[in-house]
Amino acid sequence: MKLLEFTDKGIYCEAGDFYIDPWKPVKRAIITHAHSDHAKWGNESYLCEHATVPLLKLRLGNDIKVQGVAFNEPIFINGVEVSLHPAGHMIGAAQIKVTYRGEIWVVSGDYKLENDGLSIPFEPVQCHTFITESTFGLPIYQWEPQEQIFSKIFQWISNNKQDEKASVLLAYSLGKAQRLLYQLQDKVDRFLVHGAIAIPHATLLEEGYPLPPVERITPDTPKADFKNAVVIAPPSAEDHVWLRKMQPYSLGVCSGWMQVRGNMRRRNADAGFALSDHADWQGLLQAVKATKAEQVYVTHGFSNAFARYLTESGIQAFAVNTEYGDEEMIANPES
Repeated sequence: MKLLEFTDKGIYCEAGDFYIDPWKPVKRAIITHAHSDHAKWGNESYLCEHATVPLLKLRLGNDIKVQGVAFNEPIFINGVEVSLHPAGHMIGAAQIKVTYRGEIWVVSGDYKLENDGLSIPFEPVQCHTFITESTFGLPIYQWEPQEQIFSKIFQWISNNKQDEKASVLLAYSLGKAQRLLYQLQDKVDRFLVHGAIAIPHATLLEEGYPLPPVERITPDTPKADFKNAVVIAPPSAEDHVWLRKMQPYSLGVCSGWMQVRGNMRRRNADAGFALSDHADWQGLLQAVKATKAEQVYVTHGFSNAFARYLTESGIQAFAVNTEYGDEEMIANPES
């Protein structure tokens, strides 16, 4: 019996009788982070890192049964030791370490190695078996340091102001949007945001995160407010009539998929910024190496290619099918 198994409901620990990020309702779920492909409605109970609790309640309802635990705080479930460790993907994002009878498995969820200033930075955890994502598991995906990316974003905003255009940035509403707000707050006086961003933003402000105030866009927002404004909206707003009121505007997409120029053209964007909350190729390799795992299972993304590379590099690796995805997905050939 493997310590963790891939089932039709999710990643299952038979010894502890719990699931990690299940995609179908189960009795006991341990959640890596609050994105919708990892945290589903309908489980009888949830366990997650403390910072994820209010985000889960926001998404799934205040009536869910949820327990928060601190990073690096071991708990026991039916004799199986479980601890959560920082993943750096977004606020509250955790890797799940499962230990039983001397065997250690780690489920990464989603992760990135660069410190974004808001989430607790990624912490490598040594284990026998590592379950890793591979959203950007190809050598073409190599991120610039975020300081350079944000410098380019601010320069783009400045150019738009000179042209008397609003700067509309598309970014995933939970995680990426807050990262933009946090990093740009010292350079931008005023942010207008879509309701999908304003709602989690308010929750995080209540929790004490150092984020700037924002103004929620409503049907009553005057057209004059958008002149030279910085607007942050989710990708779903891209082709919506919602944007017409902001004309003239320049559209920028913040996503790791912008590393490939053709994706920017397909999005009809004026600018693309390869800003991702997932590890790039080198980050994935660095993370796997740091675990010293003897065996690796590769989930969503370029799983076949990444598993093959690891195997050829001397690490036993297997691609597995799951229902996890990418919140900033545009085009992934393996999806």
